Amino acid sequence: MLGAIWGASFLFTRLGAAEFGALPTAGLRVGIAATFLLPLLLLRGQWQALSTHWKKIFFLGMLNSGIPFALYAYALLSISTGLSSLLNATVPLFGALVAWLWLKDRPHGMKILGLLIGFVGVAMLAWGKASFKPDASGLVTGWAVLACLGACLCYGLSASFTKRHLGGVPSLVIATGSQLGATLGLALPTLWLWPSQPPSSTAWLALLAVGVLCTGVAYVLFFRLVDKVGAAGSLTVTFLIPVFAVLYGVVFLGESVTAWMLICGTVILLGTALSMGLLKRFSPAQ
Repeated sequence: MLGAIWGASFLFTRLGAAEFGALPTAGLRVGIAATFLLPLLLLRGQWQALSTHWKKIFFLGMLNSGIPFALYAYALLSISTGLSSLLNATVPLFGALVAWLWLKDRPHGMKILGLLIGFVGVAMLAWGKASFKPDASGLVTGWAVLACLGACLCYGLSASFTKRHLGGVPSLVIATGSQLGATLGLALPTLWLWPSQPPSSTAWLALLAVGVLCTGVAYVLFFRLVDKVGAAGSLTVTFLIPVFAVLYGVVFLGESVTAWMLICGTVILLGTALSMGLLKRFSPAQ
């Protein structure tokens, strides 16, 4: 369910960004998510924990939500939902790399091989899809690919920041506070760049869906999954997101999927699995 929901975020973001623009799309997404999550936080009686750690959590909100959501919204104006979701599958790779460089959590053996394989897959995919020359429709896909990779780097940084500075803070507090922080951080850009033409009801519904379902509900499901199967096991959702995102793009947007995209996606996911130790974790011997 979580893979299906997060896979749909690319579809809804694309529909919203086409009329709202990148920054207003990101601003509305986190604002709607914060509105959804705040009552849950208050019902759990966890406001005190947020008020204690609000500075670090609000900063995390821009790093984990505000900036990457804006980057993906920008990217989806130029590239397909399938391509962006395949690039998103590199988040665990960036997470492992940042943890290595920042927290000195050095990977060993097959995990290092996985990092190398994963980033080779990214290079293969970007080589075939990224161009800094405008195409026939005036789009420059190279900046969009870099925006996706920049968002993945933000996610990797936020994971290490959370581990170092917010250990022991309840997950709902981090989820809610990060959306509040991102909302405040994007409020002025959202108002400044608000579209001059009133967006359609389709665009509004897309942002409502990505805010409530793909952000608010998804956070609740993800942290419940972490509680049930642990952080490492819950990250296997990474492998499902591109599957659903590609499917939605083909069915609802008429996007095409090339054999090269599938080959590169397979290489990326293989590298991700090795870097996370999942192939060993789920082998028959275990």
